[in-house]
Amino acid sequence: MPVQIPDDTDFTSFKEQCENQEGWTARYYKGNVTVWCRDEECKTIQKLKMRIVCKDVTAETLYDVLHDTSYRKNWDSNMIDTHDIGRLTVNADVGYYSWKCPSPLKNRDFITMRSWLPLGNDYLIINYSVKHPQYPPRKDCVRAVSLLTGYLIQSNGANSSTLYYLTQVDPKGSLPKWVVNRASQFVAPKAMKKIYKACQKYPEWKRKHNPNLKPWIYPEQNTLPCINVSDLVLQRADSLENIDESRLTEEKQAQHHSDDEET
Repeated sequence: MPVQIPDDTDFTSFKEQCENQEGWTARYYKGNVTVWCRDEECKTIQKLKMRIVCKDVTAETLYDVLHDTSYRKNWDSNMIDTHDIGRLTVNADVGYYSWKCPSPLKNRDFITMRSWLPLGNDYLIINYSVKHPQYPPRKDCVRAVSLLTGYLIQSNGANSSTLYYLTQVDPKGSLPKWVVNRASQFVAPKAMKKIYKACQKYPEWKRKHNPNLKPWIYPEQNTLPCINVSDLVLQRADSLENIDESRLTEEKQAQHHSDDEET
């Protein structure tokens, strides 16, 4: 299927999904973090939605942190690798991301087309999986599929913001129940808190690392090679290998180590 770059209606639809609570069930609520899943999908990790209120972080800082792949290596301890592959338009690109799954599961990776849009006091970033001819599935990772993933950032004033994260992912595998439980009860809340902490430290870090370089705001700074959208096709889940990991048991020692890292 051909790849289509999101337009205003796609961004508006995504924003409505983030804000609308109908059909969602809260699975975690503590402090400033809430995690929901779809009623009909609570036995899977296919569709999760998260929200965190950042009382001392501006919407602009959140937007920068979520774009800045150089800084991500400083705070995303679950990431194995991430890099931008090429640009499609002034507000769309293609990138690679791989992350560590809880042991003994295999690690996952994505090739996604990402698009972003400032919209008044809001900022939106959305992505979905595509095929790139130079990035076939790797033997050391399971190629997962993002059906729709993204962020909605809302300004709450001069120095406060709210971040929504919505993800609908096919992990390409029959996952055990403990993975599903950890996703909503532990992994998702920790991930949101980690982003929040990263935002608090970003202004100081950015002052020392190319402070004026923000190609997501200033497209003339973008040096990525151009990609023609016709070279990409939509990544369909049924074209990828499906693995059965449903019988794998959790490795307690590895879990505790991972928990310590994310605290």
